[in-house]
Amino acid sequence: MISREVCRRVLQKAVSTGADYAELFAENTVNHSIRMIADKVDAIQDAVVAGAAVRVYKGLRSVMASTVDTSESGLLRCAEQAAEALGQGKAAIDIVLHERLFGDIHPVKIAPTSVSNAEKIDVVKASYAAAKAYDPSIVQVTCQLLDVDHNILIANTEGTYAQDRQIRTRLFTQAVAEKNGETQVGYHAPGRRMGMEMFDFIDPKAVGVRAAKQAVTMAGAGYCPAGVMTVAIENGFGGVIFHESCGHSLEASAVAYGQSQFCGKLGQKIANEKVTAIDDGTIPNAWGSINIDDEGTPAQRKVLIENGILKSYMIDKFNGRRMGMASTGSSRRQSFAYTPTSRMTNTYIAAGNDKNEDIIASIEYGLYAKEMGGGSVNPVTGEFNFAVNEGYIVRNGKICEPVRGASLVGKGSEILQNIDMVGTDMDMGQGMCGSSSGSVPTNVGQPLIRVSSITVGGR
Repeated sequence: MISREVCRRVLQKAVSTGADYAELFAENTVNHSIRMIADKVDAIQDAVVAGAAVRVYKGLRSVMASTVDTSESGLLRCAEQAAEALGQGKAAIDIVLHERLFGDIHPVKIAPTSVSNAEKIDVVKASYAAAKAYDPSIVQVTCQLLDVDHNILIANTEGTYAQDRQIRTRLFTQAVAEKNGETQVGYHAPGRRMGMEMFDFIDPKAVGVRAAKQAVTMAGAGYCPAGVMTVAIENGFGGVIFHESCGHSLEASAVAYGQSQFCGKLGQKIANEKVTAIDDGTIPNAWGSINIDDEGTPAQRKVLIENGILKSYMIDKFNGRRMGMASTGSSRRQSFAYTPTSRMTNTYIAAGNDKNEDIIASIEYGLYAKEMGGGSVNPVTGEFNFAVNEGYIVRNGKICEPVRGASLVGKGSEILQNIDMVGTDMDMGQGMCGSSSGSVPTNVGQPLIRVSSITVGGR
């Protein structure tokens, strides 16, 4: 996108007032979506995000400036603004850039930009029709196909000059069921870091059926009772409870400022010995995977918790300075307009040795959370509140009637200690995670787990 020599001149301008580090981040991203609702395709949208940002450090001070003008003169003005905002001093860095080729561990067979809208609409229609036809109680279906072609370039005063192309595809189907004058919503939204070949092994019809089935099941359900009980949380998107209640507290953006429940606890036992948690940006073609992070550091597999012991944090360059620790390839940003910081990629609780049937059979009375929804968390205290989109009462070791309106309330450090059974069937679910550096694609995952005691909100 931008030549090495231009990058070098921009970085030299950025450090002209005494910065000890400078970075240029440039991107050109094409976002495409097709949406179907009320039996017709009602929106086909294309959006292009293109621009650059210059960031400078001096000790523990950081300044970023951004621009949509990626000409050499525009980039030099942007660098000058960042340099002037940082303060007065003299340049002391001689910059030599070397192109770094990290390779692509996420090969794409069919780039979405090469596929016609007609072919994409066929995918949307298949999922939509399957959801609509599932049951007469389905009163509304919304289906959307999203694809992103995200091209980035990073150059910095450490000598890095690197580029990456990130293609992602996702199908989102939501169904609304109505029974006895009340409505309930079901959805399913699989995504991968790949192109249209994703549909070689993800059936759009199955996506629609899964969304509709959840809506119909919940529309016929009674309300969940409230109280402290044992809960089994299913695999896949069930991993959102670790992502939110514990994962954010392991990001350097919280740890570096003493705003995490896990500050200063490296090497200490923070979870049940059955819990091993990992953040891995190197999983081929996974939704949250990267080749390099948004500071040009290669993706890594990081064991965060091993058999209950805290082993690692997720660290970006700037917060790593404050912590005295190296980057773990965890710096991410939504676009050039956001300052990058430490974020998760594919974060999951690793598979254990407990059989699913034994986990359910061990519960005399409790809740089976088949599908988790969204929630909120305070990373300082770890206190969280999550919705259960699809839940069932468990009695005498058997999954019984569906219940709606359930939520899980607790504290991250406590739930880690209370996970006392971990299944063997780890799977992942896809989401978009919002934080100070914008919204980025992340995978969450786990096998079926048992939480021995947690507060369940209901009626």
